[in-house]
Amino acid sequence: MEDNKRGGAREGSGRKSKAEELSLIEKLTPLEPKALAVLSQALDDHKDWAVKLFFQYQFGMPKQVVDQNTTHTINDFDLKDIVNFK
Repeated sequence: MEDNKRGGAREGSGRKSKAEELSLIEKLTPLEPKALAVLSQALDDHKDWAVKLFFQYQFGMPKQVVDQNTTHTINDFDLKDIVNFK
């Protein structure tokens, strides 16, 4: 069988372990004041990405609504016009 690296379980895929997650948090924690200062400066400069990031983390993503109403009926078109049966 061909080893094509598409789909299935792979080394390093999936959620990181709790230990890896905690290790990353420990490494990033000293940078927190710097990151907040940069975000604050970007907000002062009215950067769109900073405003969006702030609101997404402060209030969460807005609820997405999907309109499931359709105005098409089965009689809106003739299948023969779409598919050539020759």
